[in-house]
Amino acid sequence: MQDFINNLPKLAKDKHNENKKFFAKLKKKPPKNLDYVMQELHKKEFKRTDCLECANCCKTTGPLFTDKDIDRVSKHFRMKSQQFISNYLEIDEDNDYVLQSVPCTFLGVDNYCSIYDVRPKACREFPHTDRKKFQQISNLTLKNVAICPAAFNIVEEMKNRIK
Repeated sequence: MQDFINNLPKLAKDKHNENKKFFAKLKKKPPKNLDYVMQELHKKEFKRTDCLECANCCKTTGPLFTDKDIDRVSKHFRMKSQQFISNYLEIDEDNDYVLQSVPCTFLGVDNYCSIYDVRPKACREFPHTDRKKFQQISNLTLKNVAICPAAFNIVEEMKNRIK
């Protein structure tokens, strides 16, 4: 698994143009059953993928924190939202709250998340491969295939399924 994770950025780069063309075509004319196909591919992939073996998303990227996320997580820590923000977050170039550092502060050495039950929405939904109207997030998916082995496998299978 670690070899695959280490090679993922190169694999994604090699497939980038192919994936970009595929997603452009998908955006223009998405199949009527796209959401169902994506749900099926997502479920199938995550039956065989254990995120605890990987945690590459937590090690290499940080999630966006919405106001609701900040309220929920700060309440978990029994601190005021502003204190949580100053301790853990910063504002990025898009004016979004993100972690001050990567890997994620809340990731343990065992790849478990210390705030799993209250984690941000972006973490709960990652890699977003089971999202409705999947074709609308193709740019995000192009980035995620370089981070998440499951997303990479789902996109590869999707290209086989949807011609």
